Amino acid sequence: MRELLNLQIIGGVVPWALTITSLAMLIALLVRKPTKGWVIGSAVAIVVGVGVAVGIYIWANTTLVFEIPLPDAVLGWTAAAFAGIGLAIVCIWRGRWWQRVIAVGAIGAFALTGVVQVNAVFGIDPTVADLLGVTVSNPVALPHGHKATTPAAGTALYLRWHAPSGMPAEGRSGTVSIPGTVSHFHARLAGLYLPPAALVPNAPALPLMIMMMGYPGVPSIRPTADVVARLAAAHHGLAPIVIVADQVGTDGDPGCTNGARGNAEQYVTTDVLDWARKHLNIIQSPRYWTIAGYSNGATCAVKIGAQYPKEFRSVLAVSPELYIGTHYSRTMIRHVFRGNLAAWQAAKPAVILAKNAHVHHFYRGEYTIITTGALDTHYGVQSHELAAAARRAGMFVSLRVLPGVTHIGANVVDGLSTGIGLLYARWGLAPAV
Repeated sequence: MRELLNLQIIGGVVPWALTITSLAMLIALLVRKPTKGWVIGSAVAIVVGVGVAVGIYIWANTTLVFEIPLPDAVLGWTAAAFAGIGLAIVCIWRGRWWQRVIAVGAIGAFALTGVVQVNAVFGIDPTVADLLGVTVSNPVALPHGHKATTPAAGTALYLRWHAPSGMPAEGRSGTVSIPGTVSHFHARLAGLYLPPAALVPNAPALPLMIMMMGYPGVPSIRPTADVVARLAAAHHGLAPIVIVADQVGTDGDPGCTNGARGNAEQYVTTDVLDWARKHLNIIQSPRYWTIAGYSNGATCAVKIGAQYPKEFRSVLAVSPELYIGTHYSRTMIRHVFRGNLAAWQAAKPAVILAKNAHVHHFYRGEYTIITTGALDTHYGVQSHELAAAARRAGMFVSLRVLPGVTHIGANVVDGLSTGIGLLYARWGLAPAV
């Protein structure tokens, strides 16, 4: 079961194998004498299948059930899958015995191919477990015997670091359990990435990045670890230690606040940070601590950065929305804030930023990076508005627009690569450029 859940479904063999299998089955279903009844029945089934796909697509875009307008590629793959299923149903009814056998298997193959290819369009869930919202336990062995330090002024780590000959070529990633000791928040397993520099004897204390993924979704370490691993390889094994924390939990979106669905905010800012300081060899200075996120997690990162600038001196937000739950505000007000409109309003990042802007030097030294896709027609404007609000409040803001990118797909990797690359110099892991 573990092997199935860890099966890679973005890139690799699986998408190609499913697509080729589906095409082969489609050809097998079409190889027959084209009688009038079969042709009419097949045509009707295909049209109905495409119609159902179009109906689902319109409904999803109207209700924003997936948080964003769906790209055209989703409609294409969904229509192809439903059309194929319609054809297979007709072949079960009117086909030869061997075609009926193939048709039964084809229904599953067409459905699986559609799901995997649509998931690839979103580019968020690289494994079966991620797609199903399941976190597979893969405990990470933590290095022992470290002594966390506060770096001396003006001594960037990259200037003092010489990778030892026995340093592993790759880092280590997996899952860790971070209990809600203070918050009592019911979080799922967190992801953890330790770069090669963290795995050597007398390892240096490294920067910390707490990352949060979108909603719905799982706190998977894979997308972030892949990005950081590439950067570590280009910087002699140096990279931040990364925790992908669960800011969502198991009871629905808690809105990155302390409310009716649990104390998600306190969990991230207290329990996760305390756990990191106790168990990981991180630099003991908030200047080297970064709160980061994608989509829902990005908005949460900006909110936490706005509320806790003394704890997190850097913020990285990949495609944030103006406030969490912009398209399901009524649900948030009712289920998270118990109908308290004032509390809901006060929890918006822009409101927090405006309130604290009046406090002298409140955001002095706070570095915020916001990335957004140039083709993100839904959240792109909101990301710009949030960046402007942070800048007005006194934060130093770097807004990066990613060409050719929407809210999904390559957005996560491109946004993290851009943002973390900018943070390397601030962390002392690379020279300023």
